[in-house]
Amino acid sequence: MKTVITLVSVLLILAILLDAFETVVLPRRVTRRVRLARAFYRVTWIPFAAIARRIKSNKRREGFLGFFGPLSLIMLLIVWAVGLVAGFGVLHWSLGSRLNINDGQVNLGSYFYFSGTTFFTLGYGDITAAETLARVLAILEAGLGFGFLALIIGYLPVIYQAFSRREASITLLDARAGSPPSAAELLRRHGQNIADLDRLLYNWERWAAELMESHLSYPVLCYYRSQHNNQSWLTALTAVLDASALVMVGVDGVSKRQGQLTFAMARHAVVDLAQIFNTPPREITSDRLSNEEHNRLRSFLSVAGVKLAVGDDADAKLSELRRMYEPYVKSLADYLLVTLPVWAPTAEVFDNWQTSAWGRISSLVEAPPCASQEEEHF
Repeated sequence: MKTVITLVSVLLILAILLDAFETVVLPRRVTRRVRLARAFYRVTWIPFAAIARRIKSNKRREGFLGFFGPLSLIMLLIVWAVGLVAGFGVLHWSLGSRLNINDGQVNLGSYFYFSGTTFFTLGYGDITAAETLARVLAILEAGLGFGFLALIIGYLPVIYQAFSRREASITLLDARAGSPPSAAELLRRHGQNIADLDRLLYNWERWAAELMESHLSYPVLCYYRSQHNNQSWLTALTAVLDASALVMVGVDGVSKRQGQLTFAMARHAVVDLAQIFNTPPREITSDRLSNEEHNRLRSFLSVAGVKLAVGDDADAKLSELRRMYEPYVKSLADYLLVTLPVWAPTAEVFDNWQTSAWGRISSLVEAPPCASQEEEHF
């Protein structure tokens, strides 16, 4: 029986070490279905999301969801540490390691205590190894514990640097496409200088590439919410996909080539991230761009002097492009509890940069005529 327990404890230790290596060190997507980290996020996100769905206030719901990313990361590190301590404790117990103990009798709890003080390199000295095998295991565990703590110290800054780079571009999009961003607002605000749209799409092509690489390597970043309730990496990516699709169909004065490149990179990111969370594309039950919305979009842009390609061929091409990414962003949005942006804003409100806890600056600075929904800032 103890042989089986020894084998199980060794497998537990190796499984945790492999999972930590794949999560923290390995800079590529792991396709293996059975993973401790993946199971952990599935188990913890489902009840967390269920509670969030019951919160009616969007602001409070976003605030609640904002805790999950950082909190889950800390909890995962704790699960790894507890698993390693328990694994080594059971391994000592199953092998019958002899220990020197100052007071009391050696039992399973003593092995757990000895394993914990060894892993965290506390070195109290009240329990010590009394034979060669126990000493070898203690040295091995102490080395792993020291490396584990060093790995955490190096891991957290990488996560927050990637998050900061992601959010900087999303914040810059506020004055360029509204909050939440929309394709029509992005084109409208470039209507007087439409050639600048090429440079913006180029920058967002690179942003999508960085997003894909960082979020495939560290999927926990997908759970990190933006600072503002009406901003999100997924809504920004969807708005850029929408705008790129319109450019590919045809916008006077804008290069279709750059639109194609940005669309390809953004779509690549969406599809790969959907695979990470095992969220297959879903059939769209509600059309984001109905015929009525499509006509309103054209009128909205026409007033701003932005001319879209017209005709059945243009409409068919736009529909084909939308089918290439909308089912994926829809499945991701449902999983992460994110509201997808509309194609064109429906109300005349204010951008984030125009508001504060003390009011708006519309009396001093002219606001764009169709900015998006404001939120309260603190």
